[in-house]
This record gives sequence, structure tokens and C-alpha cells, in this order.
Amino acid sequence: MKVQLFDYYLPESLIAQKPMTPRDSSRLLVVHSKEKKWEHQHFYNLIDYLQAGDVLVLNHTKVIPARLFGKKETGAIIEVLLLKKKEIDIWEVLVKPGKKVKIGDRIFFGENQELRTTCIDITEEGSRIIQFYYEGVFEVILDFLGEMPLPPYITETLKDSSRYQTVYSKDGVSVAAPTAGLHFTEELLVKIKEKGIMVTSLLLNVGLGTFRPVKEENLEDHPMHEEYYELSEESANIINKAKNMNQRVIAVGTTSVRVLETIFLKYGKAVSDKGWTNIFIYPGYQYKCIDGLITNFHLPKSTLLMLVSALIGREFTLATYEEAVKQGYRFFSFGDAMFIE
Repeated sequence: MKVQLFDYYLPESLIAQKPMTPRDSSRLLVVHSKEKKWEHQHFYNLIDYLQAGDVLVLNHTKVIPARLFGKKETGAIIEVLLLKKKEIDIWEVLVKPGKKVKIGDRIFFGENQELRTTCIDITEEGSRIIQFYYEGVFEVILDFLGEMPLPPYITETLKDSSRYQTVYSKDGVSVAAPTAGLHFTEELLVKIKEKGIMVTSLLLNVGLGTFRPVKEENLEDHPMHEEYYELSEESANIINKAKNMNQRVIAVGTTSVRVLETIFLKYGKAVSDKGWTNIFIYPGYQYKCIDGLITNFHLPKSTLLMLVSALIGREFTLATYEEAVKQGYRFFSFGDAMFIE
């Protein structure tokens, strides 16, 4: 299947630069996939489209301040972006400028060199494997020295870094936010639970590969990125009970979809599990778990747009995006949301 089939026109003015305040005041495009029609609402209206017995599955991962600026022993300034935790204190990273960091090179961060690294390997793709050295707690040092790694299409400075974090973030090491969850407020979640909707969660550490466009001409040739996931026994039991009672399982975000579908492909049901997934969902895929999806509007020719197209069909997905553009919805990470049912 040609990647070009998943392209669409988006005016640059519709790329959201700032999150809405309050969070749930963003717009919500309700997509009735069976009837092939839309409703235009606000996110706080989501509760009107949820039913008692539904299960919402959140991704409780936490975004870390993954962008660091340091110096080599030569004095050269190096930007380091954490990509993936390989082992304790060993990370795969992107470095700028890349050619200046070779195996054995050391980089120092902070006025007092609170964080030190050595490059121990270079991957085939050109990213570096580095080992960190420090005294104290890594997360505390990272909070002090690091910056939130906002996507490149967001050019304005984010004054409050908590706005690139969901209100229910708990643990994990994501370098990008599970953006569908940014619309929820604590108050809205309370109202949802009071209506009899089960809310449970899983973990998927979001990597930058999520946002990378597919560069191959045929999407089948695209090498899918890996991301680490965990599903607890408690959440698995909640999901299985819903499926057995023919109640809807609604994923909040494509990251939750990746975990649920990975596990259902492996076991045929929800099972407490952890590991790495490189699942690539595109048209032709038959969903095994989810019955609905809350998601933002994704980049043209992205794997996330293909995932949505597998759920409601490519043509209707592109028609939905055309409608969103026509109605002036805000796109991407800080943009508006869709509820697909």
C-alpha cells in the first residue's frame, strides 16, 4: 500500500502551539463510524457519549525532561535527546551535532558536572549508546538539568511543563506525551467514574518514532519502532470482564491501542504482561480488543494516521480530517481531539 494514500492538506495555522485552558475546553470531533457522520462538541461533552459499563484505558506514562545540553572535553556544545532506556544508566540517544560524538567521547552536563556520560556505541541508524555517571538520584538530576522535548512543529516556548503531562501520569520514561490524555482534567475523570464507567490504565513509554513520518514509498517496507509496555493483572481482569459482557473497551490514545492489540494478538485476551512492541497497525488489520478510540489529529503519512485508518477506513479517515480542517480544528500534540465510536 502506497504511503502517499495517507497524505492530506493541512494549513500551518491549524497546528496548535499552546494547550487549551482548561484542558477539557478543547474541541471534540465525535466520529460515528457506522453511520459515517460527525458531531462537533467540546471535550467536556465526552461524558455524554460514554455509557455505564464502558472501560476507558489510559496510558499513565510520565514524560521525562529528555533534552540535555552539555559540553565535550574540547568545549564543544552537544545536545543530547534521550530516546530509550536500554539498561540501568545506559540509554540510546540522539546527539547534535552527531559527527562530533565518537565512541569513547565524554560529555559533561551542569555547571558542576552533576551528570557525566561516555559514548559506548553507535547504532546503524546513527544514534549513540551512552552510559551515565552521577552521584544521587538520576531522575532528580534530570529534572534539574533537562528540558521537555516538545515536537519540532511546536515552535513556541511552553511556560508550564506540566501541560505536556497528563493529570494521571504516574511512572515511566517517555520522551513524548500520550497526547490524547492531555485533555482530561481530574474533575472530568471523577464525573466519568461517577457515571459508572470503569477507568483503568497501562504503561507504554512513548518514543520519538511515534511521530516520525513514513519515508518508504510502500508502507509495508517501513521499519516500525519499538516501545516498552506493561499491563497489570488488575487492568487485564477489568478489560476481560468488559469483553465477556460485551461492554466497550475504549482506548485513550494510540499508545494504549498498541499495548492492547499487542497483548490480544499474543494471547487472545488481556493478560498481565510486559515487554517491547513494534506492532504496526494499518488498513487490513482486524482489531482484536478496542471498540472505540479517543485520539488527537495526527501528522500526514504517519503510522498513527494509518492506525486510525485501520479502524474506520482510509477514505472515511481522510474525509474526517478534511471536515476537521474545514471546521478549523487544532491539530497535533496540543490540538483538539476525536472520539471514534
